[in-house]
Amino acid sequence: MVANQEVSLEVINEFLAQKRVAMIGMSRRRSDFSFMLFEEMCRRGYDVVPVNPKASELFGRRCFARVQDVQPPVEAVLLMTSPEVTDAVVQDCAEAGVRMVWMYRAGGKGGAVSRQAVEFCREHGMQVVPGQCPFMFWSNAGAGHRIHGFIRKITGRYPRHDHASSGKAAA
Repeated sequence: MVANQEVSLEVINEFLAQKRVAMIGMSRRRSDFSFMLFEEMCRRGYDVVPVNPKASELFGRRCFARVQDVQPPVEAVLLMTSPEVTDAVVQDCAEAGVRMVWMYRAGGKGGAVSRQAVEFCREHGMQVVPGQCPFMFWSNAGAGHRIHGFIRKITGRYPRHDHASSGKAAA
């Protein structure tokens, strides 16, 4: 398991500041959580680019088979894949010049996080958010998401500010 403390709030905020993001592993089913996240990102003004090798279009948007095919290229991707798929996809991300990778995971087990993929991203100079849910970091995301974030804070599993980098910025 990858500790959530391995990512700072600065990295999360930098990722969320990207307004064009590829969502890899997005489902074709509207009942899937990836669709709810897709809808929320669009509502918040993100240009979400679906990536799924089994679809040519998702929810009215052109869908790409691989992140390397996305035009114009993206710098940030949100992975909604299994850990096994994540291991392969981060290699595609490196090939495509992606700078930031968010490996989605909500409350418990599962999600896209793979220790091997996290290490690969870091070795290849990509910033990585291993195992968080974007909803926890958006204002006005709803009570359930605020409660999720609060529980993670009181249990010490919520990301913190990187005082070393913020000290450098202030210098």
